[in-house]
Order: sequence, then C-alpha cells, then structure tokens
Amino acid sequence: MMFWYDHDVSGWGWFAMSASMILFWALIITAVVLLIRALNTPHEQTHAPAAPTPPEDILRERLARGEIDEEEYRRRLTALHAGPLTKP
Repeated sequence: MMFWYDHDVSGWGWFAMSASMILFWALIITAVVLLIRALNTPHEQTHAPAAPTPPEDILRERLARGEIDEEEYRRRLTALHAGPLTKP
C-alpha cells in the first residue's frame, strides 16, 4: 500500500488523481490547438472596405451591359450632375 503525505491513497483516491491528470492534459492540449488554429486562420476582412462605386461608373457599366440606351444614360447623367431635387 502506498502512502501519500501520511494518507492512505487507494481506490477512489487513485482514480481521482488519474482523472484529474487526464483532464489537466486534455485542457492544455485543447488550449494549444485552439491557439494554433486562431493564429493560422486567415482573417476575413484584412483590407479596408472598398470605396463605394461612383454613380457615373454605375451608369457607364449599365450602358456597357446594354441595360440602358445612350439617351437614358445621358438623361440620368444630367440628373446626377443637376443635384438633388428640391420639394416645393
């Protein structure tokens, strides 16, 4: 029989020590794995957000795709440059 600090350690004492040692190492290994994963995971947004597309460029793209004709393009471009509409 083994004595641990003048106490008889048998049965449940050995089980508790073994279980706590396994739990301790499982927690250490889990923490290391999570830390490595966190450091190796590429961040989703690494760059600053893109600047919004100017309305003139959107109109030009719509004209190029054939969504609007040249007359509609010029009318909308004139409306954009005229500024916001004012309410009477």
